[in-house]
Amino acid sequence: MNAIAFPLPDADILARRAAILARLAAILPPDCLITSEDERRAYETDAFTAYRRLPLAVALPRNTAEVSAILACCHAEGVPVVPRGAGTSLCGGAIPQEDALVIGLSKMSRILGVDYENRLARVEAGVTNLAITNAVSADGFFYAPDPSSQLACTIGGNIAMNSGGAHCLKYGVTTNNILGATLVLVDGTVIEIGGEAMDAPGYDYLGLLCGGEGQLGILTEAIVRILPMAEGARPVLFGFDTSEQAGEAVAAIIAAGIVPVAMEFMDKPAIEICEAFAKAGYPLDVEALLIIEVEGADAEMDATLARIVEIAKRHGVKTIRESKSAMETAAIWKGRKSAFGATGRIADYICMDGTIPTGQLPFVLRRIDEIVKGHGLRVANVFHAGDGNLHPLILYNVNDPDEARKAEEAGNDILTLCVEVGGCLTGEHGVGIEKRDLMRHQFSETELHQQMRVRAAFDPAWRMNPAKVFPLEGRLASERT
Repeated sequence: MNAIAFPLPDADILARRAAILARLAAILPPDCLITSEDERRAYETDAFTAYRRLPLAVALPRNTAEVSAILACCHAEGVPVVPRGAGTSLCGGAIPQEDALVIGLSKMSRILGVDYENRLARVEAGVTNLAITNAVSADGFFYAPDPSSQLACTIGGNIAMNSGGAHCLKYGVTTNNILGATLVLVDGTVIEIGGEAMDAPGYDYLGLLCGGEGQLGILTEAIVRILPMAEGARPVLFGFDTSEQAGEAVAAIIAAGIVPVAMEFMDKPAIEICEAFAKAGYPLDVEALLIIEVEGADAEMDATLARIVEIAKRHGVKTIRESKSAMETAAIWKGRKSAFGATGRIADYICMDGTIPTGQLPFVLRRIDEIVKGHGLRVANVFHAGDGNLHPLILYNVNDPDEARKAEEAGNDILTLCVEVGGCLTGEHGVGIEKRDLMRHQFSETELHQQMRVRAAFDPAWRMNPAKVFPLEGRLASERT
């Protein structure tokens, strides 16, 4: 059956819409189905607010069985579905279409069990990232991936986009911290992927699911790794006179085989924005700042920091300030993790997300500045320097169509640059709507076609989170073949 569409409110369309909503109402209680226009407005976009589409309706299931029943209904009726966690996606990953049902997982927010002996926890997809650590921290454990939105973003969305975070340099991103998942396929079939063991037999479907951007099914539960907390942790601020010097120091630290738990970069605009918001004590007389955190026993941290300081001095470090208390440490990370929100207080912005080889940092930082200035705009750089995951924030006036166009063009130029130096279009935000037309710059037609064949094996009619990731004309060509 073809997907439904509602271009005009004629009698047939209204009747069809009413019939579909009636079927959904038979599955869900009234407080789990949103149909009024005013309430649907809350789901018309995500954190990528440049695009908005009002969904057909919003379903808020409470468990896997309800997700399965909803998907079976939508499959029978030909209704596209859009999975949604907290709506923090910065690439348009959860933006619906007018004929689509949004399936929000916010009511599925339980931690189902913790197994400290095997270092794992089973959680529902709507659990927030930070809630996992909060649930196990009293027993000396934590969940490693820590995106800046961890207070709000959910584990289901983290898995969909393979989210990272400041401390993923040492512990890996989401895919390195997931053991298993419960997945509901487009027709309502429920399958278990992976499990509680460190490695599961058969094809690595879990690796395919993590970063699949909600196109293969709806994840309802996950088994995540929890890790023992380190004996101690110590962040240090390193200030430099130029961004190039800071980039060179990062490349040299990684080349020396040193793996701090985190290594974050801010340029002067980002330093000023974050310091004004968080009062973290960032130096304001430098052009670039590295936040480098090491962990372990005191002797281990001292030895690692001594090596890092030696490298930083060879690259012209101007300021070195070590955290002396838990309060200082909290303030330092509050400033970094508030960067996006703090920037939003002073300007509209587009947040880019590309990844490059760390050895290319000095060159790429210089080119980003040239690109954005060439479009007559400003940029604030704040990113995960240790793994080359860039987050340039391009500042512009959203009410000025010309500036909006220039911001989008500058972002495309930056992502193209990332690919050209040997990197990729995304590190952790995903492709979504934002980058789908750039996929041809990263992949050949043959490579794209093969990826689309894999996607179509799970969803032959392309109704699961449609119009994302792949260029639309390429998707249609794939369907024809």
